[in-house]
Amino acid sequence: MVLWVMTGTVTTDSAAETSSFRIRTQDILIASMLIALMIVSAHNIWERLCLAAIAALQVVEGRFAWLNRLPGRVASIVLQLMICWVLMELTGRLGSQYYPIILIPVVSTAAYLGVTGTMVTSVAAIATYLSLWLREDWRNLELDPEAPHTLEIRCVALAVTAIIVNLLGEARRWEATRYRKAAEELEIANRNLLDAEAAMRRSERLAALGQLSAGLAHELRNPLGSIRGSAELLERSVRRDNPVASELAGIISEEVDRTNSLVTRFLDFARPLEPRREPTDITALIDRAAKHARVEIIRNYSPEVPPLPIDTGLIEQVMINLLTNAAQASPPNAPITVSTRLVGPEAEIAVIDRGCGIPADKLDSIFNPFVTTKQSGVGLGLAIVAKIVDGHRGRMAVESEPGKGSAFRVYLPVTAPRAQ
Repeated sequence: MVLWVMTGTVTTDSAAETSSFRIRTQDILIASMLIALMIVSAHNIWERLCLAAIAALQVVEGRFAWLNRLPGRVASIVLQLMICWVLMELTGRLGSQYYPIILIPVVSTAAYLGVTGTMVTSVAAIATYLSLWLREDWRNLELDPEAPHTLEIRCVALAVTAIIVNLLGEARRWEATRYRKAAEELEIANRNLLDAEAAMRRSERLAALGQLSAGLAHELRNPLGSIRGSAELLERSVRRDNPVASELAGIISEEVDRTNSLVTRFLDFARPLEPRREPTDITALIDRAAKHARVEIIRNYSPEVPPLPIDTGLIEQVMINLLTNAAQASPPNAPITVSTRLVGPEAEIAVIDRGCGIPADKLDSIFNPFVTTKQSGVGLGLAIVAKIVDGHRGRMAVESEPGKGSAFRVYLPVTAPRAQ
């Protein structure tokens, strides 16, 4: 019954949960005082053994993982009360000079347990003390007229002492809880601050890189046009019996087209985004993107997701890019799953593949420009995707395990954010 009454009242700390034992000043003082009591007051070996056992239990109580849990504390309390009973039985029973020793387990309990546990322990201690009355020889017992009054004082004083110590313990536990919560809140605030600083630095880098990309792309467009025009003229002017010159001219045209495509992607990355929001059925948009990317997908759509306020063209570009990447990273005919669901005030769109995965050293920077896992990739696709999602006040997350696949998750707000 004591176990059930005390359930939920034991408080623990991180130090007590470990098995490390570190001698404290209080331990030395407790041991020294009880040793002094053994030397000064004890008359035989049994008294000394009882005092030594109480000293040992006080030193180790709450210092080991098991003793700091409810069963361990209850076992320690019961054992100490039994030792106190034996000590008083050996030294005069109710009139024992050691009767204050029964306060030790009660006070120790009151410091750790709640009010209910403290009262149960106090009643158990009083019952232990009064049980010595049953051991008296009633036929030859001469009662002092003040004896019942003395017993009442001792029992009530024991209970009052326990309640006072419990109040002090409650204040200590409340302060410890308050400080722990404050520390947790500070840790969360510090982590959010670090995330915000990282996002700001990333935005500044992207802004500078966007300006550089725009200038570089415009400067490249003109010479690329001249090179392509010259290659076409060269291809038309060379003789048909000169296949080498014709092939070289074709290669020049192809490389100019590839470079021009890269310049276009640079401009897409550098161009400021101003989403034109309109309520859009995200499942229909995903189906169009899959058809455009020529990717077969397994659909796992949630009917709870409402039409989202998004720029249809931009988010379709996001889905095409993610589906294309998933298909390129997956072996032939490997399944690609697209799922949607509500996550609080956001809608989650997940693109899950069973491909080669992303190396751990690139996972944190996969959305940065020029970071790619493809041999022929430039590293702008996911950077553009992240920029579009950021422009919608959304966020992205990626989970990947090399050799087992990746999951790209896009979180978009269900309601349009207010203009700032």
